[in-house]
Amino acid sequence: MDNNNIPLPERMRPKDINSIVGQEHLIGIGCPLRAFFENGTFPSIILWGPPGVGKTTFAQIIANTANYIFYQLSAIDAGVKEVREIINKAKFEISKGNKILLFIDEIHRFNKSQQDSLLNAVEKGIITLVGATTENPSFEVNPALMSRCQVYKLHPLSDENIRKIIDDAIKNDVLLSQFDIKIADYNFIIKYSGGDARNALKALELAVKLHPNEKSFTIINKDFEKALQQKSVLYDKGGESHYDTISAFIKSLRGSDPDAALFWLAKMLDAGEDPKFIARRMVIFASEDIGNADPFALSLAVSVFQAVQLIGMPECRINLAQCVTYLACAAKSNASYMGIEMAMSDIKNGETLVVPLHLRNAPTKLMKEEGYGAGYKYPHDFENHFVDANYFPVNMKPKVYYEPTQFGKEKNFLERLKYFWKDKKKYKK
Repeated sequence: MDNNNIPLPERMRPKDINSIVGQEHLIGIGCPLRAFFENGTFPSIILWGPPGVGKTTFAQIIANTANYIFYQLSAIDAGVKEVREIINKAKFEISKGNKILLFIDEIHRFNKSQQDSLLNAVEKGIITLVGATTENPSFEVNPALMSRCQVYKLHPLSDENIRKIIDDAIKNDVLLSQFDIKIADYNFIIKYSGGDARNALKALELAVKLHPNEKSFTIINKDFEKALQQKSVLYDKGGESHYDTISAFIKSLRGSDPDAALFWLAKMLDAGEDPKFIARRMVIFASEDIGNADPFALSLAVSVFQAVQLIGMPECRINLAQCVTYLACAAKSNASYMGIEMAMSDIKNGETLVVPLHLRNAPTKLMKEEGYGAGYKYPHDFENHFVDANYFPVNMKPKVYYEPTQFGKEKNFLERLKYFWKDKKKYKK
């Protein structure tokens, strides 16, 4: 194929492990993937990371290194039928002594039945699976498939990584190396890339095309702006601005300012942030910062997360906006969050963990004879379905972890707890 027809990112794709830039935590000396490359034997793997950090490259290099026959599917346009066809081909190739690697891009887009169709072939070694996902596999990949694979997280490429990739392309690419190319300011292209090598190389290639018939030239920021039709990059999904913006978003919600929260939501969506990432953060926020002051907030946040999964952009921005405005306007309480933090701290600091006999279950005769469950008072047998009892571990003094606020639903909780526990003065508010 004519090199002019091959995009620069594909021309610069690393051919071996030593050409890979970044991911030192996986391919450095003594690191997990390095060991597999050295012995030539690979398990089934799920590679989790943002776009343009080498997931497809890793799969291709694995296949070349270990002499696998390489098959590739995209979960966007493939299904159970295509998976079964490759598994049948794999069975035939195995009979001839060949090994098969099946690479599935965006494996998180496979539904449960599609993922289940891989289980037997992976477990029996009919195929070696390499799945690529930009989503947390704990959320998006079936536990049964996860248990048959090793999961490795790939990191966004650093600024230094991106600069090296750009310089390598200018120096070593079969086409660009014919010219004397300089970059006036790497900052624009590094920010534009957002830790994605593909974005960086695409931007470089487009900017170069603005200098036809020139053998020596310097690419300035205006070249990048003209080529990409983008004035500046105020947000990148792998860098500092990403974390600054989500922080501003969460703090606007916590501060009960729906207008500011909507603004930061709009900024993230306009920059291409994954709406599921935003929705997940709101699910966390609903419990961390609203809690039982408004229990419905969590139900709404979970529903919006499901809606985002079903609908996608651009329509799901409306679902997100509904959740943002509700969470911002809802009564706030971090009492549940602070309660579990204090309880976890006591556990870590060596608080006694022995369960009292009256709180233990007694499913067998021997356990009953040992006193398990003896003395337990069933609350529903008492007035108001409450009985004053000690539910803490043996020798641990009862302690207040959850202190409801005076806001929203928690005001009712506080009054109820004060009434029930008034003799022990657990709640002093």
